[in-house]
Amino acid sequence: MSADAVTLDLLREARETVKGSPLGVINTPMIPWCQTTLPLDIQCNIHIKLENMQRTGSFKIRGVANQFARREKGGHFVTMSAGNYGKSFAYASKHYGSKGKVVMPETAPVSRSILIQSFGVEVERVPTSCLMDVVTRCVQEHNMTFLHSFDDLDLIAGHASLGMEVLEVMPEPDVVVVCCGGGGQLAGVAAAIKLSGCDKTRIYGVEPEGACTMYKSFIEKKPVGMDTKSIASGLAPPFAGKLPFELCQRYVEGIVLINDEEIKAAVSTLYSSGLVVEASGCAAFAAIVNNKIPELEGKNVVCILSGGNIGKDELANFPG
Repeated sequence: MSADAVTLDLLREARETVKGSPLGVINTPMIPWCQTTLPLDIQCNIHIKLENMQRTGSFKIRGVANQFARREKGGHFVTMSAGNYGKSFAYASKHYGSKGKVVMPETAPVSRSILIQSFGVEVERVPTSCLMDVVTRCVQEHNMTFLHSFDDLDLIAGHASLGMEVLEVMPEPDVVVVCCGGGGQLAGVAAAIKLSGCDKTRIYGVEPEGACTMYKSFIEKKPVGMDTKSIASGLAPPFAGKLPFELCQRYVEGIVLINDEEIKAAVSTLYSSGLVVEASGCAAFAAIVNNKIPELEGKNVVCILSGGNIGKDELANFPG
């Protein structure tokens, strides 16, 4: 599947599927930064898209809604996820009466495994480097169907609904900043914005330094993998997706990096202002407040907070 398959008509069709999904996907609020107590040293007009308030706690339900709508009901599916995709996958599996299994990295919080299992989905925890091997075994030995958590056309088209919602509030943003793991969300949002005619909009992806697969892919000009390690486990898959890479290469201005200390501080800052955002969900915010995004002065900017699945036990690990 190439990036040419992603057309505006395809994304509009997916948007309608997501809007009408029985999974109850929410058109989440987008609020002006100036109407919060969040600190900001730059003179610009920033809006924050609150996907931490989305059904199942993250943007992932958008892609899952489109995936499941285009799969046979009652199927037997397997996926890999550090938590957020797995939670949405499990939620959808229960709704559609499908059997499912989530292969999770050992680094993911145990609380997320327990939550996913509560929807009736099986969980297997393995080293990050073994994720795809276990998925392949499930497909070959148990005849399960693999639903990819970031490298899938239907998923990316579902995530594009987020970009279209952004344009309904801010029709011509100058800059859009998005978290990046495998690249599914970034690819979908970027494609939606650029194919909608916003040629001058600069779109940036943000990755942890210890899990910078898309950043390295941009340098190598092909999707690459690495041994990833970050407090933001949801942004640390072992490789960048092929289709996300092609779309990001076409539509994304660049990938910027943040470190784990900046991520920790961002979680704490957001929490102190009344916003519960997980480590993987606050990367875009961390990049903005640490001046990693160039030329924001006087611009119309969108910052996407992509998830809020963080428990009290995890919050105790953050300063402040």
